[in-house]
Amino acid sequence: MSCCHDSACSATVSSGDLNTSRWRRALWIALTINAAFFVAEIVAGAAAGSNALQADALDFFGDAANYAISLGVAGMALTWRARAAIAKGTTMLVFALWVLASTAYRAFSGTVPGAEMMGVVGALAMIANGGVALMLYRFRTGDANMRSVWICSRNDAVGNLAVMLAALGVFGTGTGWPDAIVAAIMGGLGVFGGWQIVGQARDEIRSGQTVSATVPAE
Repeated sequence: MSCCHDSACSATVSSGDLNTSRWRRALWIALTINAAFFVAEIVAGAAAGSNALQADALDFFGDAANYAISLGVAGMALTWRARAAIAKGTTMLVFALWVLASTAYRAFSGTVPGAEMMGVVGALAMIANGGVALMLYRFRTGDANMRSVWICSRNDAVGNLAVMLAALGVFGTGTGWPDAIVAAIMGGLGVFGGWQIVGQARDEIRSGQTVSATVPAE
């Protein structure tokens, strides 16, 4: 599951780190891969009728958004970084709630997703996350943000494994319940993560406004 729901992973790269060409190149590659698989899992999930795939796309969206924030607004003031995080967290919340609602509908309508497509896409996603984690391995001993980005990519493989297990469960039982259970868990984590992001960002904005109000004008 994505672990990028804390301050260390929310666009806290220092200006010196951002000027490292290898680090920026790695982030761009990771951003491209995660954004591509976010779209791929949304499309594949709809085609296969799998909510677990759509829920797993939350991880790819969360990581892609973190990489984009790190590259785009990390050097800006805390308030602007917090606003970007609110936009990300709100989008995650809406998407996660949609996944949960869709999961409930399909679970009780008796829809059986395509296990084969679930397994194939889950395996490809695991390869993608493994490749990103391997690419970022050299940064594992860097600052908090560098280390957390690597850990996030490594841990996301767990979500991909969950999708593959759900596919195996669907194939073995002939029902959609394994897919629904995995989707519900991952969707719930998406709601929790999005709520955390929005809450922390709002606290940071209030903190920044308080500091600005207490600084005497020159």
